[in-house]
Amino acid sequence: MNKQQLIKKLSLMPHIEGGYFSRTYSSDLKTELSPDSKPRCLLSSIFYMLTDDSPIGYLHKNKSDIIHYFHGGSPLSYLIVHPDGNLERKVLGLDLDRGQQLQLIVRGGCWKATELETGEFGLISEAVSPGFEYDDMELAKEELIKNRFPHLWDQVSKYVR
Repeated sequence: MNKQQLIKKLSLMPHIEGGYFSRTYSSDLKTELSPDSKPRCLLSSIFYMLTDDSPIGYLHKNKSDIIHYFHGGSPLSYLIVHPDGNLERKVLGLDLDRGQQLQLIVRGGCWKATELETGEFGLISEAVSPGFEYDDMELAKEELIKNRFPHLWDQVSKYVR
């Protein structure tokens, strides 16, 4: 299948981080993160796809842990900035002999960006626990990243809108 067929079959829509997504699951089970918080679904999941015409998932962070599962297409490169300023690079893809991974865990509180460097598309799923809420996600702003991680700016600047 090509990217247009997948976008249609999976009902993918443009995502504010870049690429395309479709929410596929929200648990009916609820959890409360603190006594004064609203109930949250225990787990949510999406399809997420980067394409040659939308190849970057821009730098952002989430409060919840996220597990990424590779499905197909071309490999996706991840930059993960840990709260201590350590930069980690990972690749989701099928070539395990070259160090690619089929799944990747990004802990809540880490900044991450994703890029499709070659090919027409890369397709993954993400599972988020507690379930994803837009209030829990922060898109990177230039001033914030420059101030917090000045030593990384040259490496991450292209992933900040």
